[in-house]
Amino acid sequence: MVCGLRKHIGGEHLKDRQIWVGALFQPSSENRKRIVLSALENGFDTVVLDKRDKSFVNLGRFRALLLNGAAFTEDGENVGSLVQLKGKSDEVKAKRLAGKSPVVIVSAVDWKVIPLENLIAHFQGSGSKLMMVARTADEAKLFFETMEVGADGVLFVPQKLEELAKLRKLLEETSPRLELVDGKIITLRQLGLGDRVCIDTCSMLSVGEGMLIGNQSSCLFLIHSETIESEYAATRPFRVNAGPVHAYVLMPDGTTRYLSELSGGDEALIVDAEGHTRRVIVGRTKVERRPLLLIEAEVFGDRYSSIVQNAETIRVFSNGKIVSVSKIRLGDSIKIHLEVGGRHFGVHVKETIKEK
Repeated sequence: MVCGLRKHIGGEHLKDRQIWVGALFQPSSENRKRIVLSALENGFDTVVLDKRDKSFVNLGRFRALLLNGAAFTEDGENVGSLVQLKGKSDEVKAKRLAGKSPVVIVSAVDWKVIPLENLIAHFQGSGSKLMMVARTADEAKLFFETMEVGADGVLFVPQKLEELAKLRKLLEETSPRLELVDGKIITLRQLGLGDRVCIDTCSMLSVGEGMLIGNQSSCLFLIHSETIESEYAATRPFRVNAGPVHAYVLMPDGTTRYLSELSGGDEALIVDAEGHTRRVIVGRTKVERRPLLLIEAEVFGDRYSSIVQNAETIRVFSNGKIVSVSKIRLGDSIKIHLEVGGRHFGVHVKETIKEK
């Protein structure tokens, strides 16, 4: 049986929204160039250029869109339309584009005149994405939270360059929070050798952070990063010694993937004991043959398991502490995350799937 499908963790959050940075509406080419460079420095990968600034594509590798009049294009193909809202007739014009233009980007000087709620409600189910022109991080946040549903994205034309850094910080701070519960360890069994995966990330991890790994996609164990030094090995504060190649790992978009599928350039989800999450980039994965340990836990009457390398440097969250798997005992607690339902190709589905 193939297992694993999609479910958003913690519901919609700002990281899921489209963000185009606009190097637009500036008094000089130099000002527009600074916006492009600042966008790249802050990790934004889609930049809208003025048609006069095509040469800016040489400033870095990013998705470049061009604004020509009221049309957004990519490689000559129309990808969106810009509507300036000044009165009721402009609102009608924007609504008429629903279902006709892939993306409709709306700019308004005064949202008291044209309520944002009207447009959000109209575009739902239309097949078109609704984006707003925002100039500050706070304004972008407001657009995303209006009517709980919010806009599908923003064209972010920064009022000041520092607003790009504020927006990046806002995105990191609004990552979803997962619910973690305590399971009771009921089985600890040494296994033979198996192929184990280390995930080396492009970020420095903190003590208390790890990844959610497990044998069943419905229950994932919080495996700690190698951020704690021991007498046997130095720290590798960018690494999670995750588990065997078959195990599931929870991804930032709420899907699961097999550890064997991860490779450099993928995103990974980092989680701490309080359920706070953040995204990191995978630098590489290492598969090595190592002795393994089965950990089985009972939660609400059900049994779940995970397999880890049998080594002192592998740690989990047990009894409120970060504990080596060499020191956990039967009856101890262990932090896990429960999912409801089954998965198909990593995506959450409503069907009965049992994995043992």
